[in-house]
Order: sequence, then structure tokens, then C-alpha cells
Amino acid sequence: MKRLALFAASVTFASLANVLPVSAQDTMKLTIGQRGNWDTAITELGTKAGIFKKHNIVLEMIYTSGSGETLQPVISGSVDAGLAVGTLGAIGAYAKGAPVVIIGAEATGAADYWYAKASSPIKTLKDADGKTIAFSSRGSSTDSVVRAFINENKLTAKPTPTGSPSATLTAVMTDQVDVGWAAPPFGLKEIDEGKIRIIAKATDAAMVRGQTIRTIVANKEALAKRADVFKRFMAAYHETIDYMYSTNPQVITDYATFVGIPETLAKRVRDDFFPKALINPDEIKGLDSLMKEAVELKFISEPLKAEQLKELIQISPRG
Repeated sequence: MKRLALFAASVTFASLANVLPVSAQDTMKLTIGQRGNWDTAITELGTKAGIFKKHNIVLEMIYTSGSGETLQPVISGSVDAGLAVGTLGAIGAYAKGAPVVIIGAEATGAADYWYAKASSPIKTLKDADGKTIAFSSRGSSTDSVVRAFINENKLTAKPTPTGSPSATLTAVMTDQVDVGWAAPPFGLKEIDEGKIRIIAKATDAAMVRGQTIRTIVANKEALAKRADVFKRFMAAYHETIDYMYSTNPQVITDYATFVGIPETLAKRVRDDFFPKALINPDEIKGLDSLMKEAVELKFISEPLKAEQLKELIQISPRG
């Protein structure tokens, strides 16, 4: 009788398990610009630490070599969101009718830098007049910075898309382009070895200082259909940032492993190049100057109106 009762109880429990809701993991597909940067490693480190899992989120991450490559799958709806999309590129896509929504800032200010071969006569931006200057892809933040360099310094330099930092370094070292671009940790080893030298930082462009140059962009339809999933995603994103700047040494270990660099260099990347405020997702800063530059650089024909900005930028308050 006791065995019979236990069997009946197990059958009842199994039946209930089939009808009661189970906490499922929701999958989000992401495109992410520039694998290995500290600011683009947030979802990777949060996944490694189990933070996104805690919020019932599983991430499928596809890394790209630039903003245009990141943005197109978002527009087509083949991914839910894109990270590290150039703000001007996002504004331009929206103005053309693309179904995109900015749900957070990805980088305000920048740690990107521009460099030349150590043997090159180019030592400053002024020396790059009439030369080629690299950026990742059209519509990216590096595209905007290079155009600002040219405008602010009245250069006749030619902006040249070169893709990823590794592809750019090859182009510089083989004299295909005069000035390359990179973001830490990439290139720090070559700088220390005296192979290349920095000639400018992104913050040398007036437009970059205090301005959000990269964003987190969602597909408009996906955001409408899966609002709760996006809310949990951003909660996990915030929590991961706090973890990345905590005293827990595991985050540096995980980042060093992810990028393939020594832990001492990984810590230097965070502490010397990426203050926590740089990756704060809560506000798009410098909108007035962004609108002006978007028009000047021909991303849009006229500044977006207030109602358009409200539709484009939908950053939920931190829960």
C-alpha cells in the first residue's frame, strides 16, 4: 500500500509539472562590434559570471568588425539587438525609416586611438594632411571621429574603412593606410615594443568629449513583442557593469582569458582607459551636438524633432 501511494504521488507530481509554468531561459540574439574591447565585453563577462542566466536570459553573440555590420542584422530583424552601434549611424538609419530603437548608451567618450608606424614621419594629426586615416566601417563611431579630426584640423586626409583593429594594423604595417585606429587592449603590446606610436586619441576631437558615441540598438518589432525580455536584459547589463568594477578579481581573469592577454594588461585596460562612467547605459549625452554633426556629416538632412527623438531613444529607468 505504501509503494502504491508513493507511485500515485509521483504520477500526480509529474502531471502537475506538465501544466505548471516553468521558469524558462529566453534567448536573445546580439550583434556586437569589435570583439575584445572592454566596453564590448560586457555581455561576455556577464554570461561567464552567470548574471544573464540569473535573469533568465541566454545570449547568442555574433561579433562584427564595425557599426554598419552590427546594425544591418538589427534592421532586418535577424537579431534582437546590436551593441556598440555608432550613435550617428543609428540616427541616420532611423531617419531613413529603419525599425531601430536606442535602448541604452554603450560608450560616452571613447578610449579609441589613432597611430602610425614608428618609422613614419607622421607624429601628429597635422602631419596626416593628404594621407589616409583608418576607421572601422561607414556609420561607426570611428567614422564620425575621423571626420571630426578632418573637419576640426582642416585636413585633406582621406577617411578609409579598414575593419577590425587587427586588419587595420596589417594595413598600416604594409603601408596600405597611413594612420590606423585601435582600442585597448589592441595595440598596447606594439606600442610598448616601439612598433607604432599614438598620434591622436578620440577625445582629441571636440565632438567626442562628453558625448555618447556608441549605443545599444534594438529592433523595434522585437522590443515591442518582448518588452519583458529586454527589461531583464538591461537589468543584467547594469548588474554586469557593477561586477566589472568590483573588487572581485575573477572579472579580470575572465577578461584576460577572453581576449588572450596577461591579467596585468587586462587590469591596465580597465583602470587606465575605461572609467565606469564611459559605459554607463542610462543616458544619451550631447544630443544637441550630435544632431549638428549628423547634419554636417550628412547622416541626416535636418535635425530630428523632439517627437522623433522620443520615438528613437527609449531608455527605461533603472529598476
